[in-house]
Amino acid sequence: MPIISSIVGLFNARRLSQIDLFRKAPMEVQESVFFSLIEEARQTEWGRQYDYSSIRKIDQYQERVPVQGYEEFEPYVERLRHGEKDVLWPGVTRWFAKSSGTTSSKSKFIPVTKEALEACHFRGGRDVLAIYNDNYPDNQVFSGKTLTLGGSHQINHFSNDSYYGDLSAILIENLPFWTQFFKTPGSDVALMEEWEEKLKKITKVTIKENVTSLAGVPSWFLVLIKHILKTTGRKNLLEIWPNLELFIHGGINFTPYREQYKELIPSEEMHYMETYNASEGFFGIQDDPASSSMLLMLDYGIFYEFMPMGELGKENPKTLVLDEVELNKDYAIIISTNGGLWRYMIGDTVRFTHRYPFKFIISGRTKHFINAFGEEVIIDNATRALDAACKATGAVIREYTAGPLYMSTGSKGAHQWIIEFEKHPDSVDKFREVLDKALQDVNSDYEAKRYKSITLDPPDIVVAREGLFFDWMKSRNKLGGQNKVPRLSNNRDYLDDLLKLNQ
Repeated sequence: MPIISSIVGLFNARRLSQIDLFRKAPMEVQESVFFSLIEEARQTEWGRQYDYSSIRKIDQYQERVPVQGYEEFEPYVERLRHGEKDVLWPGVTRWFAKSSGTTSSKSKFIPVTKEALEACHFRGGRDVLAIYNDNYPDNQVFSGKTLTLGGSHQINHFSNDSYYGDLSAILIENLPFWTQFFKTPGSDVALMEEWEEKLKKITKVTIKENVTSLAGVPSWFLVLIKHILKTTGRKNLLEIWPNLELFIHGGINFTPYREQYKELIPSEEMHYMETYNASEGFFGIQDDPASSSMLLMLDYGIFYEFMPMGELGKENPKTLVLDEVELNKDYAIIISTNGGLWRYMIGDTVRFTHRYPFKFIISGRTKHFINAFGEEVIIDNATRALDAACKATGAVIREYTAGPLYMSTGSKGAHQWIIEFEKHPDSVDKFREVLDKALQDVNSDYEAKRYKSITLDPPDIVVAREGLFFDWMKSRNKLGGQNKVPRLSNNRDYLDDLLKLNQ
């Protein structure tokens, strides 16, 4: 075992035992987190408003405090950004994570307190490496540097010294100074705002380093990797970084990108770890290399509730605590956190694949689906169907989005898919057929609507020109960082914009 990995293992032994504790006693740990949050916030304005001092049970909290989205939460955020203290969480909040705007075009500013940084986001980052080191004790990842690809931040224009930016940029800005010895590029390059200039600088700096791991969003990392290979004239990343062994990824589903990464990093020793680190908190880590499910991290200062999909939109929706959830059902996540979020719906849906320990996959978004004809197609359906179509036709997808083609006189409804291929399918017609069949296999509502094409016609596939999605994101000022292409939409706003650019 390499000496550095051995030393890291000794330091991590206590932490790994704590993780084992919440694997075995999840509700006890969650209850402890809940009462700690309530106690900490009882003298805040929010805590007094809902009389946190008198809360003795979780169901009291659920009856008293409403589930809320960003719209209800925003007035409090405005006050925090103006420097008011003790509003949602004790003290003054100086950092705000600006959302990438995938749920709506409106920007969201999520408060990131000192406690959330330390006990949630940074702890999550340390746990990723602790779990990796435990799974692969012979690793060499600590002998080199991690290449991180983040966003940028800037000072806002309110009265106090508060800042906002991508979560990744906030983490980079607040990391202890000694982490610079293990990361590349430096903060001056990592926090550059102009994406295309940042690509050039990152390439120039990092090709000279011993990079052993990558951390970031898969889609944007592909752009960087291809720029690096083009600049250096190399065929794959191992010719530049022979010791590369780990990619810590998150933000979007990895399945559509897996084959591309295998080609760009052709090594059986290359490992991939998915994480679920959102602006609102660090929620999950893939702790078992043999399974794509993530372990729900229960001691980060986050109390979890889960809303059945049938409760969405109700005035007083029912929510479940952890030991009430069922396997293979989709739930909207509701969180209460040490960032001052209280019964906050973040917009993601999860599906549990295992109980005790609780493991899950991200199944979609509460607002990203296609249901124009009662078919309720979610992102998980789309990912699985596209994967089947790619395998059947030899295709590799770079980016995609889909939405409804509405019924009109003389035509039925359908789904329209705009797909930019890295490697084109042998046959677009076969790709369409397999995609359609796979969607029917994974979604009975879609299958019913497609029955004999009574309601829905087969999917309409638009093969996008090369660079379409990059140009579209650039036109929306959403290049790089944590910005993501919206995968599914229940209207045609994204599709129509893209089709205009595709001419």
